[in-house]
Amino acid sequence: MAFTYFFRDLQTLELAVSHVVPYTAGRSHIRVWDAGCAAGQEAYTLAMLFAENMGNFAFKNLHIHATDIDECDLFGPIINSGVYKEEEVKRMPPKMLDKYFKNTEPGEFRIEENVRNRVLFAKHDLLSFEPIGQGFSMIVCKNVLLHFQPAERVEVVKMFHRSLAPGGYFATEQTQKMPAETAGLFEQVSSEAQVFRKAGGL
Repeated sequence: MAFTYFFRDLQTLELAVSHVVPYTAGRSHIRVWDAGCAAGQEAYTLAMLFAENMGNFAFKNLHIHATDIDECDLFGPIINSGVYKEEEVKRMPPKMLDKYFKNTEPGEFRIEENVRNRVLFAKHDLLSFEPIGQGFSMIVCKNVLLHFQPAERVEVVKMFHRSLAPGGYFATEQTQKMPAETAGLFEQVSSEAQVFRKAGGL
């Protein structure tokens, strides 16, 4: 089972969101793909960050497609319900916990409905090299690529490039450098994080 937690690698996610919000201004459909989402902590972190940086109208146009191979059939029910144990949310900033979660049962917290409705879960194997769709404004894939062989990594990044809208953004883990074979497909937008913009007009 993949391991992650809410607000992990926050600098990268905040930087990515800060670029995507103005890029998507005025759009009626804003699509984000969180690839390798584990039990949804990262996808919901993204949703909360967008909520903090978007107006209510724009936020309702946001759709975060959270995918994972999920061989144990555990992630879908967790993500769809948006319920997490107290130990899973205790690292969160108290302000964000109070704003976006409700303590529904002893030791359990549920993400508020408006945020929960922005995240859609589906099973997907990145090593199929087949995307879940096209025209994404942003793709996030963190703590996954490092588990792949170098040649697999290249093909997955190429798949992400094809799936992004022109000028869309790709974010990955800080320790994962862009493969040399795909370096020309993206432009790094900051030296402080592994956040990239799709290069070229396609």
